[in-house]
Amino acid sequence: MGRDKVFVTRELPPASLDRLAKHCEVEVWHEFLPPDYDVILDKIGGLAGLLCLLTDRIDAPLMDAAPQIKVISNLAVGYDNIDIPAASQRGIPIGNTPGVLNETTADFAFALLMATARRIPEARQYIQDGKWLTWHPTVLSGQDVFGATLGIIGCGRIGAAVMRRAQGFNMRILVSSLESADEIRQLGGEKVSLDDLLGQSDFVSLHVPLTDETHHLIGERELKQMKPTAILINTARGSVLDPQALYAALRDGEILAAGLDVTEPEPIPLDDPLLTLDNCLVVPHIASASVATRAKMAEMAVDNVIAGLQGQPLPTCVNPEIYQRR
Repeated sequence: MGRDKVFVTRELPPASLDRLAKHCEVEVWHEFLPPDYDVILDKIGGLAGLLCLLTDRIDAPLMDAAPQIKVISNLAVGYDNIDIPAASQRGIPIGNTPGVLNETTADFAFALLMATARRIPEARQYIQDGKWLTWHPTVLSGQDVFGATLGIIGCGRIGAAVMRRAQGFNMRILVSSLESADEIRQLGGEKVSLDDLLGQSDFVSLHVPLTDETHHLIGERELKQMKPTAILINTARGSVLDPQALYAALRDGEILAAGLDVTEPEPIPLDDPLLTLDNCLVVPHIASASVATRAKMAEMAVDNVIAGLQGQPLPTCVNPEIYQRR
């Protein structure tokens, strides 16, 4: 009997791949761009495991083409790229990599907040354009962070980590989330309605998962409720925010600026109007991109694959209810 086969849809740190190879036959997709859906569909029939990324669409037809599949491991915290109900219906455990990137992502959310508040990208461009002729008291004036009001939408692990950083800046923290007022108060925040948060915050940071309920959670109506001096930060998922509404709000001065780690779609097209705005900082989905964190994510994803191949519960399983049916 041959060894289990596992397809890894992108190159990972060598140490993780070497450890995985001790347990199964591993095929790695070495191209920079992700494999097309048809490539995964062609391979999955002979696989016992799939280690995929958030760029890979894993749907019901793909699962139906995988009679031998024992585990699907997603190298991400979010899993909106995977049809979880379809996987649960078919008894396929789905793994993700939560927890390990909380602090790194919170660092980056705060980095975006600081960079947009103090107009750092604009300042760099100002020099490159040859405009730095002298010191001037009104040039590139930004917004104070210390003592400002921060609104956090979604107070999970990452949102809570951002709150801890905000406390070091003596910020008032407003939270719109499912957690109780007591839980939020213990973290140093004040639970308010979404409308109150938007109306009072100097900075708004998004930390909700992408679901049917949170798709375009922030749109034209919500943006109009924000202060004209407010700055919006998104390190969650691009589709939590309506990009057309955001463009209009930034263009028309309804809000001051935005810092985006994620976009709709991804990657953002080079002709997207958001890229024409000086008050919109867009970076390529790198909030968790520290060397140490990405290595830990790979280790967790491999742990999930190995457990699944051995018939053991995944260490971090998105749909643990499947084990209750067995």
